[in-house]
Amino acid sequence: MKTALLFGVHAHQPAGNFPEVLDQAHELSYRPFLDTLYRFPAFRFAAHFSGPLLDYLLERYPRDMQCLREMVARGQVELFGGGDTEPVLAAIPHRDRVAQLAALAEKLERKLGAAPTGAWLTERVWESSVVTALVESGTRYVTVDDYHFLCAGKTVAELDGCFTTEEGGARIDLYPISEALRYRIPFAPAAETVEFIGARAGGAAIYFDDIEKFGIWPETHEWVYGKGWLEAFVRGVLESDRIETLTFREHRARAATRGIVYLPTASYIEMNEWTLPAPAAHAYTGLVAREKEAGRYEAGKAFLRGGIWRNFLSRYPEANWMHKRMLQLSERVAALPRGTPTDALRRLLHLGQANDAYWHGLFGGLYLPHLRRAVYGALIGLEARLDAIAPRPARERIDLDADGVDELFIQNRELQAVLKLDGSASLVELDAYALAQNFGDTLRRHEEHYHRTALEAQGSQHEGPGIASAHDRVRFKHPVSAEDLVPDAHARTSFRDAWVDAAGNVRPLERYELAPHGSLEHAASFMVHGDAGRIEKLVLVQGSRVTVTWFIETAHAGTFRTELNLAMPSCDGYAGRYILNGEIPCGFGQPLDAEAVTELVLDDQFMGGAVAVLCSSPAGVRARPHLTVSQSEDGFEKIMQCATVTLAWPLAAGRCELSVALKITGGR
Repeated sequence: MKTALLFGVHAHQPAGNFPEVLDQAHELSYRPFLDTLYRFPAFRFAAHFSGPLLDYLLERYPRDMQCLREMVARGQVELFGGGDTEPVLAAIPHRDRVAQLAALAEKLERKLGAAPTGAWLTERVWESSVVTALVESGTRYVTVDDYHFLCAGKTVAELDGCFTTEEGGARIDLYPISEALRYRIPFAPAAETVEFIGARAGGAAIYFDDIEKFGIWPETHEWVYGKGWLEAFVRGVLESDRIETLTFREHRARAATRGIVYLPTASYIEMNEWTLPAPAAHAYTGLVAREKEAGRYEAGKAFLRGGIWRNFLSRYPEANWMHKRMLQLSERVAALPRGTPTDALRRLLHLGQANDAYWHGLFGGLYLPHLRRAVYGALIGLEARLDAIAPRPARERIDLDADGVDELFIQNRELQAVLKLDGSASLVELDAYALAQNFGDTLRRHEEHYHRTALEAQGSQHEGPGIASAHDRVRFKHPVSAEDLVPDAHARTSFRDAWVDAAGNVRPLERYELAPHGSLEHAASFMVHGDAGRIEKLVLVQGSRVTVTWFIETAHAGTFRTELNLAMPSCDGYAGRYILNGEIPCGFGQPLDAEAVTELVLDDQFMGGAVAVLCSSPAGVRARPHLTVSQSEDGFEKIMQCATVTLAWPLAAGRCELSVALKITGGR
């Protein structure tokens, strides 16, 4: 009896990724993969392309997409659906799940000639709540990891076909992706991999994983194409008298379900570690290591479970805030009167739901500012359109992110300032609608489990035939020191104040209380009593500027300072620079120290706009790039998150008034 090889590849690039990255991915992986498989019509396989990537490839590389279209027409390729912008379906409302699935299905049928009956689940995140939306969209089966089934008590030997599950009576079939194949393809020698598949003697061997493994991951382009791994694998499969290739649709038509199964909430096994806070991740990986040393890991790994994908939203307040802003706007779209045109609004909402910027792991993009900026750009653009259709109050107080602390939204048609009422009276978000830019979109330094590895590792180690997986590599794009890894004590917000006494002791001002709402509709007033004396803080949003004024009454000399953390799209790139006294002293990526400053401009040519910091009294300025250390498939790297600008004023005892305005220019 032949083994049915169900082979699938998933192609995705984050919304907002740089065009040159997409072009390189196409050149190294997408084009050579399609060209190779096109020459072997008998090799059947499934392919999933996320919506934004598919749009880009169709526009930029029509020849290669025509090749794919022909393979679909001749029955060689089965197209898989999913959420159009690659959302984690479990993390968005049911109405948006259905709309996302429908958007990609319609696109596939219109542009590639076939509607999907199977779906790819982003990051293989499974929650039973997604079943009803999948079924409602016409999806008949999805692929998830075999690990999900092991957690439900199944054995690897049982996982050679599809199973059925249901939610509220809505049924869908589940195909278990083989972890053993994921780790062999394409890293083990081709002949060895073919032999492994053929040795199964019947049933189905199920593989569905990132196409980027075929050319984009380190060393894989030369291995897969230069040394001929892919062609050798395809020829080996087709020449084997023990293997036949089928699409998932063909297999489902001929094979009965293996029966009912109910899976726990899960993702692929590596996610168990990534989603845990560092102390818990240390404990988890230590337990895994001890079980491996004792030879018990394979037998018990299904019961050594770490966290779930949603833990990223509780672990990273920045991800949680972005997620809750997305949900807030989804509610507003859903609440529009019947008959309101919503196609353009939904496109922006869907882009704001793209998964990559919401989580962090070897492949998650929370640490990448350009991916977060793409999400916020869509959400801010959506909010501006919604405000034009259904205006909202100038001031609104809510606990949006469910952290037990209220936020105060102050907005007009040009600008929105969101204040965290946690005692800091600082800005957690600052949106310029004309630029579709959130200047508060930054990331604090978090403690990460892999930071310990960064300090201890000396280099990559890989032994044996084939090449190393990205999971097994330790590489450094930038040198990393212990100082680079110290976590921040608080969020990287703006207008975070402190008092420095005559002895140099720094006293953060963290007990501001919101004063009663006065006559100014677009303002908020705060009061604090402490070591600095009495300070009243007024935040005013007018046109395209936000002005913060402090009325300070102190009995002792000292220094008052406030910290701005401004997310600038150019980061440390060449297009971002400071302008001081008409000169350009340096870029955002370099340190800047200056005295007696009344105006400092942060000019960002990539953004097409600027932020002018205007001080009522000359201030000392200290500006530094805020860098975080993260790990990706390319290694450990430092990433600039924002420009941290600290303004300081030496004050004598008595009363004084200081103000700082952020004036934003550029955009439409």
